[in-house]
Amino acid sequence: MLWGVGLAAPRSCVADLSRNRSLSLGWGAGPEEPPPALYGGEIVAFPLAGGGGTMAALGTDSWWKKTLYLTGGALLAAAAYLLHELLAIRKEEELDSKDAIILHQFSRPTNGVPSLSPFCLKMETYLRMADLPYQNYFDGKLSPQGKMPWIEYNHKKVSGTEFIIDFLEEKLGVNLNKHLGPHERAVSRAVTKMVEEHFYWTLAYCQWVENLHETQKMVSLFGPFSDLLKWILCHLTKGIVKREMYGHGIGRFSEEEMYTLMEKDMRTLAGLLGDKKYIMGPTVSTVDATVFGHLAQAMWTLPGTRPERLIKGELINLAMYCERIRRKFWPEWHQEDDNTLYESEESSEASKTYSPLLDFSFYSRTETFDEEGNSISQTPDTDYTGHSLFDSDVDMEECREQEQCK
Repeated sequence: MLWGVGLAAPRSCVADLSRNRSLSLGWGAGPEEPPPALYGGEIVAFPLAGGGGTMAALGTDSWWKKTLYLTGGALLAAAAYLLHELLAIRKEEELDSKDAIILHQFSRPTNGVPSLSPFCLKMETYLRMADLPYQNYFDGKLSPQGKMPWIEYNHKKVSGTEFIIDFLEEKLGVNLNKHLGPHERAVSRAVTKMVEEHFYWTLAYCQWVENLHETQKMVSLFGPFSDLLKWILCHLTKGIVKREMYGHGIGRFSEEEMYTLMEKDMRTLAGLLGDKKYIMGPTVSTVDATVFGHLAQAMWTLPGTRPERLIKGELINLAMYCERIRRKFWPEWHQEDDNTLYESEESSEASKTYSPLLDFSFYSRTETFDEEGNSISQTPDTDYTGHSLFDSDVDMEECREQEQCK
């Protein structure tokens, strides 16, 4: 019997690597969360119909062609195994989710931003806003529903950011929306759906289609074939994003029409925020994790694009909003190109100290540990200058005056 060898990825994808004449891919996609990942795939063997023996299956080809086919198949199978080993990030780690939140998400990108996925950044920001200790796990393995991010808690798996938040509220009694009235909760949900079901797709287009070359530089893969693997992964993602956008309906418009829709969404968020500290007022709520997770992509992962120019130019209040949340809940996340507009005049370069983004260590707002287990004294209550960010955020009028003077 003739057997095929392939790489099975988590999202029902099997890449047939056993025959050197063609490469066949099959992908079962899900709505949340593109981009898909090949991490954590398995090497599989499967019977090929009508095979009566390896050499017989090659037909009447000459012996040297048969040898070439077999050698090529073996080399491709070895390449599949190597690909699996390179992408199965820390797969061997054992997890114990007893009374611990294990957050599964994509690996950190190389540009210092916590995630290229708006939903992963949303979920991790929410955990910090709710002051819930958690542990990151960058295995790249999707949930049983084919989604990312997802969590494990007391050996229960939950996927989909909305269901994760509902689960944590029920199990742990946290609620970032307890200060909101019925009308404010309704507005909050409407904004969440606009951002996740509409604005998200225009960002995905900008990130994985128009700006793919820059996004590819940020993807974190290591090994002797990392550049090739990143190219393959990013172009696979590009095709999937375009297909899912077409199915959604927004991908049937022209690029200019899609960017018009994106601009309308961003202007709506800017108008809703106004001069307020957070979307729903002076206190952070769940919708802020959602909005920040998406706006942060425009702010820090799309250099030179229209959404970046818009958020850092005309819609400056959205930029200040992103900076406010970044400094309050992500004290270790530092951007090398931070604009002095966002910094205290009293700070100096010599006084700044930074710590890397957390990897596998547990995180809580009251105590943060580095990879060696040493306590990091800096907390989300202050930025790297030591100034409080709870009540003394950057004044919006002052920022507008500085912007007009440029």
